Amino acid sequence: MEKEIISLIEENGPLTGSEIWAAVGGDGLNLWRACKLSKDLIVRTAGVRYLRLDRRVNGFARLSPSIWREFLTYSVIGLSGDPNSLKQRAQTVISNIEEVSKAKLEVAYRIASSLVSQFECEWTMDHQVCFVIAGDIVHNMAHDVSRPERSTGKMVKGSDMDLVVIVDDQVPDALIKRLDDAIYKEKYRLLITPHVKEEIDYVVKKLERVREQVGFNTFRHMVACKILNEGTLLFGSEGLFHEVKAMLREKGVTEKLEGMECRAAVFRKNAEEFLLHAERDKIKEEHSYLFYPTEESEEFEIA
Repeated sequence: MEKEIISLIEENGPLTGSEIWAAVGGDGLNLWRACKLSKDLIVRTAGVRYLRLDRRVNGFARLSPSIWREFLTYSVIGLSGDPNSLKQRAQTVISNIEEVSKAKLEVAYRIASSLVSQFECEWTMDHQVCFVIAGDIVHNMAHDVSRPERSTGKMVKGSDMDLVVIVDDQVPDALIKRLDDAIYKEKYRLLITPHVKEEIDYVVKKLERVREQVGFNTFRHMVACKILNEGTLLFGSEGLFHEVKAMLREKGVTEKLEGMECRAAVFRKNAEEFLLHAERDKIKEEHSYLFYPTEESEEFEIA
């Protein structure tokens, strides 16, 4: 497999992991190992790694992108004797990731501003709402690799747009329900529009729900807090947004998540060492979670 990969790169220049896999095929783990362990190949990875929570991991903390997603989408493989070509192709990959992230952020902003304008005549001076965006986009790591959307199976364009919509406690439940319905309609429209095919994962909740979640005492609460901690204000009330961020700091959640991210980095290093150097027959099916992605969707399934 290594010789086949080298020949492929000699002919075509540096390639992404997904391009190599499309040409070579076979077992993904074996392909990754061949590239990483080869003395004649260099794997250069773009972007950053960031915290993700996974029930299958002791302590829940792992890093995203997963090893496999990082290899396929964010890594460029080139010949050790041709570093300049590798650098140039890696920069192309980085530029594409940044462009995709920016484009998705702009779509999310237009959606949020449009939704708020629909309801602005019904908000009183005491009513506040803020749209918080999280996930790949805020880390400038959004991708456009087609994948099936979970609930419908329809193909969508890469990273979803994770939106947390927070309203203050005085907003009537009926108005919240109408806002939720409006977001759901927009989610469906984006999924079925052929030239768009974007996915929104979202949740709408009152501030009192955030106060409960910063207790950080269940896995779902941890996921919710992780998303809020990484999230940035997309649209709406800065005051409400900063109140949420203050809750996370005052309850020690931010510090706890920083500790989890440090532990996740150690977990990732150990996982890579194991997957690279263990005998192939010792890497059993139960170890697959070390290599492949996990969905972090519970915050958007249960508000």
